[in-house]
Amino acid sequence: MTAGASSPLDRFPQMIARVGGGLLLAFGLWAMAGPRSFFDSLATFDPYNQHLIQDLGAFQIGLGVVLLVAALVSPSDGLLTGLVGVGAAMAAHAVSHAVGHDLGGTPKVDIPVFALLGGLLLGGGLVRWRQLPA
Repeated sequence: MTAGASSPLDRFPQMIARVGGGLLLAFGLWAMAGPRSFFDSLATFDPYNQHLIQDLGAFQIGLGVVLLVAALVSPSDGLLTGLVGVGAAMAAHAVSHAVGHDLGGTPKVDIPVFALLGGLLLGGGLVRWRQLPA
């Protein structure tokens, strides 16, 4: 296969990654921003747990970013894709814990640790992106 493949079958994986990544990202953002609405509409598994729904959204965001980076930025660099996708999930997870700081856990530890890990992973992804040929 060539980089400029143009048959429908050659474009199929990229198309699926773009659509799937966009949907995962959209549903993840919905779960983060409107956990009750997300639960009532899609995730009707009682009992409702805001923190769990927002964490679900955080990791859906990361999965969506993985697919979008692979399809749009670097289809052949797994390291970049992994660093950016997992970094996005960790950053969103930190936001989930910040928003739900009153729902349990240990926010004084969880939030900075998740934010630091997310920042390190995203920073590693940025360094990797700059290392790739133009």
